[in-house]
Amino acid sequence: MTERNQPRVIRAWCMYDWANSAYNLCITSAIFPVYYYSVTKAAAVKRGNILNSVSSQDAPVRWAGMELPSSVAFSYALSAAYLLIVVISPFLGGLADYGGLKKRMMALFAGLGSVSCAALFFFTDEYVAPGLTLFMLAAVGWAGSSIFYNSFLPEIATPDRFDQVSAQGYSYGYIGSVTLLILNLVMIMFPGLLFDVDGMAILLHHQGMEMAAAFIEAESHYRSLATRWSFVAVGVWWMGFAFYTLAILPKESAVGQSQSGHLWSRGYDEFRRVWKRVRLMPTLLRYLFAYFFTSCGLQTIMVLATIFASSELHMGSEELIATVLLIQLIAIAGAYVFSYFSRRIGNVPVLMWGILVWISICLAAYFVNSSGQFYMLAAVVGTVMGGTQSLLRSTYAKLIPTDTRSHASFFSFFDVTEKLAIVFGTFVFGYINLITGSMRNSALMLSLFFILGIIGMFGLLKKHKEYGI
Repeated sequence: MTERNQPRVIRAWCMYDWANSAYNLCITSAIFPVYYYSVTKAAAVKRGNILNSVSSQDAPVRWAGMELPSSVAFSYALSAAYLLIVVISPFLGGLADYGGLKKRMMALFAGLGSVSCAALFFFTDEYVAPGLTLFMLAAVGWAGSSIFYNSFLPEIATPDRFDQVSAQGYSYGYIGSVTLLILNLVMIMFPGLLFDVDGMAILLHHQGMEMAAAFIEAESHYRSLATRWSFVAVGVWWMGFAFYTLAILPKESAVGQSQSGHLWSRGYDEFRRVWKRVRLMPTLLRYLFAYFFTSCGLQTIMVLATIFASSELHMGSEELIATVLLIQLIAIAGAYVFSYFSRRIGNVPVLMWGILVWISICLAAYFVNSSGQFYMLAAVVGTVMGGTQSLLRSTYAKLIPTDTRSHASFFSFFDVTEKLAIVFGTFVFGYINLITGSMRNSALMLSLFFILGIIGMFGLLKKHKEYGI
């Protein structure tokens, strides 16, 4: 086994957070949702829909044989992606451990995600359904690669460094994603740096359009084009830095030798073996319960906050992107602050305080009525987002057996729990929005998830010193 705590290997592991967090920020949270709403609205108008009966930000979308409000379709596409991962991840973890395929499987899913992001270049009002499918596949790639990425943590660091290394990874992710977002925003906001805006404006003027109107039309056209190129940039960024990570991470080896049987069936057998061990570990089971409900709320807020602000507060693209940047920058410090306090009082007490803050966020979101209030709420989200995610990952790594090489199989439970939580959370959010017509009711529902999460964490208080959590 490769010696752990090597700075070069840890940096390479963290760089995958740098690589794939660009998807989370640019595709899930910032640029794509804004572009998605403009495209779905244009598509609805082309089909002859009368939009005065629905929110201008919530035009009807046809996808998967259904016609849904655009925000609901967005939620359901994410739910479908993570449900697919839930179905196949029990095979993936065991397959990676048993067949020694961890790095190759990570590369496969990273490739799927990055190519899908780049292919969103072709997402226009003529191809809404294919675009949503590509968006779903990008989520599959991100979620699938995360199984194998997370499972390397116990192999590259000793338990006493799990919290620090996990926080370092999230910080790399926040810094890298903000870096690419800023580069993309410069390209989108100043299209004249890359495209001949003046030339198109003059051409339109010669065709009979007023010069001022021609310039606005040309700038709008090239901003849309620059937005589509930003999706390509995310794909290239993701795969480019992933190559660096994959080149340096320790070489995988198979857990055992197979005399017969297909690797897929062997993967399933490995998953069942690990599940039998998990069932005999009440502390780990209790933690997975708390983690599930905490993730239901946390992950849903992360992926749907932009939609909430657009639909309920009618915030413009500049305000939304500024909010996302604010959250990311504050989250960098938040990850390290949570890591610091976890060393002093333990992971579980810090997580419980963090979940209390998340409950307050959900309750406050119900009453938010202005952009200024949303900015303040976003600052609080940033404070707890990075730290909560980081500690949830490192706490699990401390609870799995240290005498096992089946890290991918054990982490597949972690990822199955997380992805089921996202499926459940985003579906419930979208369904409540569909039947009540208000995302505020959906946000209020999320507080119940956090309450169940803190109840589960409370049951771990007596164990946190024994397990170093």
